[in-house]
Amino acid sequence: MTAQMQSLQIVGPKNMFPEVSLMEPTQSGYLMLAAEVDHRPPIGFFMPSRPKIQLLSRLKTLAQTLAADQDVLDATVFKALIIPPGRGAFLKRRPDVRIARFDVVMLLEFKSTEAANIYKATREWATLLADTKKVSHNVMSIAASNTRRIGPVDHTVDGVFLFNYFYADSLDINLQVWSYTAGWFQDQTGLDNSTVLLPQDATTIPYTIINHCRWDSLRDILPALLFNRTFKPFVLDNFEQNNTAAIPILYQLA
Repeated sequence: MTAQMQSLQIVGPKNMFPEVSLMEPTQSGYLMLAAEVDHRPPIGFFMPSRPKIQLLSRLKTLAQTLAADQDVLDATVFKALIIPPGRGAFLKRRPDVRIARFDVVMLLEFKSTEAANIYKATREWATLLADTKKVSHNVMSIAASNTRRIGPVDHTVDGVFLFNYFYADSLDINLQVWSYTAGWFQDQTGLDNSTVLLPQDATTIPYTIINHCRWDSLRDILPALLFNRTFKPFVLDNFEQNNTAAIPILYQLA
């Protein structure tokens, strides 16, 4: 074990799955607007409220406009498909952490972090943020960079998209345990893409990293999470052992 990995406390079965295969991170800058608009049961998001419908329409129009900007590489809007309930034992020991329940997300990818920050400072973004807060229970706006990457996430076709909002006592440990467990997802779910977002302002964002990836359908991911006997001992138990919590939400294109 290298010196870097000595602080990672590994429990459960070891060397059962290949190490994650990573690409170089992108040099892109990202802006993410996440809003908790509707309160619904875990799979009840097929009945959106009027404010949510109107917000999604506005965000999609803006995304289409921004896609023509030379500094914007991608602009995509998502709506929640499944928001799992509950929290793990680690988060129960951190009752002040707000559990992510964002049912609307817009993710913008710029050519650079500088370009992302320039747009974040515009009146257009500020107005959008203010108006979104009027119809939402909780809103998060972040600028981020890419810190780990399995492969690019395809937004050109629909599927099941994950935004996994991680909370951890240590960013370094969070990245280590993500890398250790990501091999399970590649091996057991066929995952071939992932972009890990690192928020720029850790003092105002409750989540250490946000992992974004895609599968073709729920059949590719849900059975593995619900019925695969190695998921808990290899993935969840190592999160718990290293004071790291994953707060996953599954989305589809809006």
